[in-house]
Amino acid sequence: MAGHSKFKNIMHRKGAQDKKRSTLFSKLAREVTVAAKMGLPDPDANARLRAAVNAAKAQSMPKDNIQRAIDKAAGGEGENYEEIRYEGYGPGGVSLIVEALTDNRNRTATNVRTAFSKNGGNLGTSGSVSHGFDRLGMISYAAKAGDADTIFEAALDAGADDVESSEDGHDIWTSVDSLHEVAKALEAKLGEAEGVKLAWRPTLKSEVTEESVAQSLFKLIDTLDDDDDVQTVWGNYEIPDAVMEKLG
Repeated sequence: MAGHSKFKNIMHRKGAQDKKRSTLFSKLAREVTVAAKMGLPDPDANARLRAAVNAAKAQSMPKDNIQRAIDKAAGGEGENYEEIRYEGYGPGGVSLIVEALTDNRNRTATNVRTAFSKNGGNLGTSGSVSHGFDRLGMISYAAKAGDADTIFEAALDAGADDVESSEDGHDIWTSVDSLHEVAKALEAKLGEAEGVKLAWRPTLKSEVTEESVAQSLFKLIDTLDDDDDVQTVWGNYEIPDAVMEKLG
């Protein structure tokens, strides 16, 4: 099990959505509702719902909003959302996977396709880039949860496969099947995680060294993030600190 590695820019820059609280809360509520509809409306008996509630709490989403989203599902109210994955290439040939929850497949497909075409990317077919990623479980903790050694030891004891720590925080990786078991063991030692989810981890990273390409890439990701239907954007890009500093 490897540890202490710097693993940046797998997901879009952390905190980039802080300016978009209402959009973020809408996405979090959507995930809570979908998770509650797929199983029991009880976080203790529904692993996906528990992860969704924890993610919402980590973003300071009000408890009333979270409960309202659960009640909506329990009462059979609200839209029926469909999970869809889009794959494509961003500026510089970077591979991107876009996960969406939508009640209108045509609208979402049009918006995603437009975002790619207007920002130097190309939307591909299903499977066009996902072969370059592993489907894994990811448990995220803030940097304040502990230093790299503390997190590494806790993850090892909990049965995790890998840990990647940086100044931004800690990502703990597991197999899909053991995600919630490992998350439960870690919660006993480290407290509630900021996120517990299925993730796409690239097998090979693509380094973006040109400032203009990085700028275009982030513009594309921001456009996708601004879409209410898009839940998460994953990529295989890695951007050196020197380039990130220029971007500000």
